[in-house]
Amino acid sequence: MDRLWSWGRPAIVRDVLDDLNKERDLAYTTVMTVMDNLHRKGWLTRERDGRAYRYAPVATRQQYNAELMREILADSGDQAGTLLRFVETVTPEEADAIRRALRSRGPGR
Repeated sequence: MDRLWSWGRPAIVRDVLDDLNKERDLAYTTVMTVMDNLHRKGWLTRERDGRAYRYAPVATRQQYNAELMREILADSGDQAGTLLRFVETVTPEEADAIRRALRSRGPGR
């Protein structure tokens, strides 16, 4: 997912494999299986490109991370307490970013 998000374009298994193999030696079938699993889970779309598939993320990295945070908050059992503990750990820069994001939503949203 990281490769596809950072590239910002769809890619075939071979593209991902070639890039991953710069760091570690992986088999084509390993990468193909992972990408197929991500497709079956709904995280990637795919289109035929000759004999291969061209894969693309369904959501941006930000959308994906936001959904994970939403799920964690929903499963916390105490949303207010969880948010409070989170806010206690943010840096001043992160707090400023949160304030800006909340202001950009406008009143009543």
